[in-house]
Order: sequence, then C-alpha cells, then structure tokens
Amino acid sequence: MIKIKAFIFNPFLVNTLVLSDDNGEGIIVDPSCYSQKERDDLDKYISENKIKPVRIINTHCHVDHLLGVAYVAKKYNIGVEFHKDDLPVFDDAYRHGIVFGFEVEKLPAAKNYLEEGQEIILGNSSLKVFHVPGHSPGSLAYYNQEQKFIIVGDVLFKGTIGRTDLPGGNYDQLINSIQTKLMSLHPDTEVIPGHGPSTTIGAEALSNPFLS
Repeated sequence: MIKIKAFIFNPFLVNTLVLSDDNGEGIIVDPSCYSQKERDDLDKYISENKIKPVRIINTHCHVDHLLGVAYVAKKYNIGVEFHKDDLPVFDDAYRHGIVFGFEVEKLPAAKNYLEEGQEIILGNSSLKVFHVPGHSPGSLAYYNQEQKFIIVGDVLFKGTIGRTDLPGGNYDQLINSIQTKLMSLHPDTEVIPGHGPSTTIGAEALSNPFLS
C-alpha cells in the first residue's frame, strides 16, 4: 500500500509528494523545495520515516515544479524522470526561473523518459503512467487503481483545469486529455493536483464548468 505525504513548497505553492511503501522505498513527485527550511522539512520527514528515496518523477517540467530537483537528486543520489516532450521546457528552466525571480540550480540530465502505459513499481504497488498533454507537451499523470488515486500535476484542479497560455500549452489538447484519460476512471478516484486541494473524478464530472 502506498502512503502519500504532501508538502506545499515555494511561493507557487506546489504540492510535492513523497510516496512510500511498506518496504521503505520512496518516490518523490515534483520536488519543489526552494528554501532551506523547505529542504529541511522534506529531509526530516524522509529520515524520521526511514524512507529510502529511489526515484524522482515529475508530472511536468515547468520551473515551479523543478525548484527542488537539483537538491533532491544530489542529496539522495537519484535521477529525475519525465516525458521526453517536456525536455525543451526542462532545458529552459534556468531562464524561466530568472523571469520569476528564482535562481535555479543546474539540473541533472534526465535519467529516464517516461511514456504512456509504463508501470512504475514501488514495493508491492505500482503507478500507471498516462500521457496527458495540454498544460505542457509532456504532462504526465500517475494512477494507482488499487487505492483509487491519480496524481495529475497541473492538468486538472478542483473546479477548474490547468493553464494553457504557457509555452507548449494547448486548450483543445488539454480538454481531450482530461476527457479521454481521466474522466473514464472510477468516480471515486481521488485526484491529487499540482496545486491546491484534492478532488475526485466524480465531483469534477458533475461540477467542473470546463467539463460540462
């Protein structure tokens, strides 16, 4: 069974997730810790819960979701993984950081590119990879059927959807991703977004104005 711990990091209030299983291994999703206190909070949780981080997986590569990647990769000697279509966004992170007033540490090269349909194994559990472009070209979602949750990054939020006015964004593509990949899941599936509170597939099907 996967345990999920959420942290809210940096001025963009990104949800960084630490996923851990009974075997003690952990996966860090969208490491976005920027201040020293945020880094300390993340390390403290990992240490106190005796978690061994084995992978970094990103939902996408906008700079606010990358602000802790260099630190976490170096601290725990692990690589970052994302969809290859977000590589141009990843490579532009330093420049985008300057625009928003952030100093982005030199990022490690991608260890691996994740693709639609892959299974990410964590102990006795797994996450299925969905490619859900529209917010960014390489946006990914990570789905666990057994526990009925899906980590969606900035694709879908409670009552709204992700932005499409950033480089690589495409509104029609985003709506198609949501309708074909996400809304077919069980209505009780918990949707864990990249910012803000969780919701469910059923709640968004009923009330999200972009999906009516």
